[in-house]
Amino acid sequence: MFGVYCKRLQLLVPTSVTHFHCFQKFLPFSRSYSSLLGSDIDDDDDKPQGHSFTVSYLINSFGFSPKLALSLSNKHRVRFDSPEKPDSVVKLLKHHGFNGTQISEIVKKLPTLLLCNAEKTLEPKLQFFDSIGLSATALAWVVSYNRRILGQSLERSLRPCYDIIKSLPIPDNMVAVFLKNSNRAFGVKMLSNLVPNVSVLRAIQVPESCISFYVTYHPLVLSPETSKFKESVNKIINLGILPPSFTFMKALQVISQMDASKWRRKTEFYRKCGWTEDDFLLAFRKNPMFMSLSEEKSSSKIEFLVNKMGWQPAEVADRPDILTHSLEKSIIPRCSVIRVLQYKGLMKKGELSQATMLINSRKRFLDRFVTKYQDQAPELLSIFQGQMSLAELGVGFEERDGVKQL
Repeated sequence: MFGVYCKRLQLLVPTSVTHFHCFQKFLPFSRSYSSLLGSDIDDDDDKPQGHSFTVSYLINSFGFSPKLALSLSNKHRVRFDSPEKPDSVVKLLKHHGFNGTQISEIVKKLPTLLLCNAEKTLEPKLQFFDSIGLSATALAWVVSYNRRILGQSLERSLRPCYDIIKSLPIPDNMVAVFLKNSNRAFGVKMLSNLVPNVSVLRAIQVPESCISFYVTYHPLVLSPETSKFKESVNKIINLGILPPSFTFMKALQVISQMDASKWRRKTEFYRKCGWTEDDFLLAFRKNPMFMSLSEEKSSSKIEFLVNKMGWQPAEVADRPDILTHSLEKSIIPRCSVIRVLQYKGLMKKGELSQATMLINSRKRFLDRFVTKYQDQAPELLSIFQGQMSLAELGVGFEERDGVKQL
């Protein structure tokens, strides 16, 4: 099942990465730089003092607003007194197939690129990316998320990193996706950790499709030093989650994000919400991702479900998926529908568990609890979409003195 899912994901990102974001076309600038600056920036202290040519160049060449141009120049210390060097960079990018919109976005993400030597520094990197099959569109898309990649040394970083990438279970048409997602893990040392860590996962029989998915989309999860990585793996196994399940990799993702003290703080928080140790372990085995939520968000959701919907804390733990949904956009609208159905006698309280099992699928929820009762309760769709409140029907949620906001 997961293998099919991965194949579908691969179809979403072809080699050319055609879904690169479109940006507004450059606008003509008929007014002078000073008048533009004066109309967009009110604080005199923000006006350029000696790098007006740089700011003016960014405005006129890339269509940036005066405020953005000034911010990029100041923040990245980009300064030039003539157009020769930045023009040579832009000309080279165009020569390699980048269009104006893509160049504008790259400069916005990495304005220091305009200061590099186009022929000696940038050209070899662009040739390298072209040699590994990365199109201009794909590279522009990668840089929009991973701005560091064009700033890496070709010989000390890009080539050795790619040698490591070739040894990892990454489909050829997904290399761009990996580069986009490896912003915090891109470097020879961290990528070198992926190779033995992949071997660790294979040794305990984690499915290859799961490994490939996490290497491609979440490389940082597999980048710790191998000794620490093995500790996390053993901890998850001791918690009762078996390696062949995709839940195992979700748990690894969560564990990799927190140290022992943060883990203790999280477990203590859920204990204060009314969970027992068994409740917590049950929830973690079913969906570890709830542990990635902030305590504030989890508290508001549990407080609503217990105090307004009449759930027991153990019932929340039994369905941890619900905690990963938005309170305002998902939980409250669906619970409001359920409350109306109960009020009209169309659903008994004992059927509530069946309703919450469908909370992951909006369509299934609509089919099962809105469309099905359209004749008996035509207002349900308006309730679900937030166009009508429960108060307008004279209905409210239950009020219990249960879990308080922590």
